[in-house]
Amino acid sequence: MPMPAAAIEAAILAALPGAEVMIEDLAGDGDHYAATVVAPQFAGMPRVKQHQLVYNALGGRMGGELHALKLTTRASAGE
Repeated sequence: MPMPAAAIEAAILAALPGAEVMIEDLAGDGDHYAATVVAPQFAGMPRVKQHQLVYNALGGRMGGELHALKLTTRASAGE
């Protein structure tokens, strides 16, 4: 069963309190999403570490409930 956008957002917000999370269903199938995550926790981190934090927030759902997630991350809205 596909993972709803609200569940993706909730998992990210639980791991990164205070983040701004925007989710877009890319294919309309509930399996292919794009997420933009703006979180102060990302300050000073390389992009790969930022993405790892988001993937860790989703636990083992990647590749199962959640087939594809295109990520855009940054520490602040102005970056």
